[in-house]
Amino acid sequence: MEISTLRILLQVAQQGSLAGAARILDLDPSSVSRSVAAAEAQLGLRIFQRSTRRLTVTEAGAVYLARITPLVKELELANDEARMMRQTPGGMLRISASVAFGQVCLLPLLPLFRAELPGIQLDLQLSDQNVDLVGEGIDLAIRLAPAPKGDLISTRLKTTRYHVCAAPGYLERAGDLEHPGDLSHRECLRLSLPEYRSRWLFRGPSGQQIEVPVDGSLMISNALALREAARLGLGPALLADWLVDEDLASGRLVDVFPDWQAAATTFETGAWALYPSRLYLPARLRAALDFLKLHLK
Repeated sequence: MEISTLRILLQVAQQGSLAGAARILDLDPSSVSRSVAAAEAQLGLRIFQRSTRRLTVTEAGAVYLARITPLVKELELANDEARMMRQTPGGMLRISASVAFGQVCLLPLLPLFRAELPGIQLDLQLSDQNVDLVGEGIDLAIRLAPAPKGDLISTRLKTTRYHVCAAPGYLERAGDLEHPGDLSHRECLRLSLPEYRSRWLFRGPSGQQIEVPVDGSLMISNALALREAARLGLGPALLADWLVDEDLASGRLVDVFPDWQAAATTFETGAWALYPSRLYLPARLRAALDFLKLHLK
């Protein structure tokens, strides 16, 4: 049986439907259905029990799929290693990242990425929702957070620092902020995430830490729009360094408390690369990780 057919069987089991597997594999659902039927006919057993509402794996099918899973991974790894020996890494690579991080940090790297890794076809999926890597067929997700927990493998790509920023015009109109505690008396611009919208954390030059309650009439769900609101002089906002470095350098925004470290959840946060498994790492994923670790730092 061809490895492509085995991949289809595994995806159908993983997604729980023919249509879901077809979407992940970018195939026509009728082609997936024919492949499953042909495999069952060749084996002489029913792998999936199908009804009008759902698809389940039979007992015999579960045994068969459990045996072929490591074989398929080994074959894919062997193919990737053979490809690396004769050419640059290739194939489709699906990367998920937030809209802001993708636009500010990833898109400027694409010309260099294509020049260094021309064999990789990149599917860059930008969304502010945390997608299910396995369920959505994502090879690599970039998350902005403290050290991730869970079953996924994580690698830090970039350390993140936050700043409370405001436009010069806002400070001229509303007055300077001398201490982080002054924010509790201002209309702050807030990201509409639970850990960002009610209080901000600060650490002073001598190491003292304080928690400042923040409020304001404007909450925004997207970091790029939040930065634009700060640029327009609508108030102070808590923004990541990678998002405002150029604005701070040009004077378009001002770091209101340059002697203080700021954070929403913890002072140890960053951009993390997450992927499902350390085993059977495809050559294209290894190459992309090396590229991102080098150029994002």
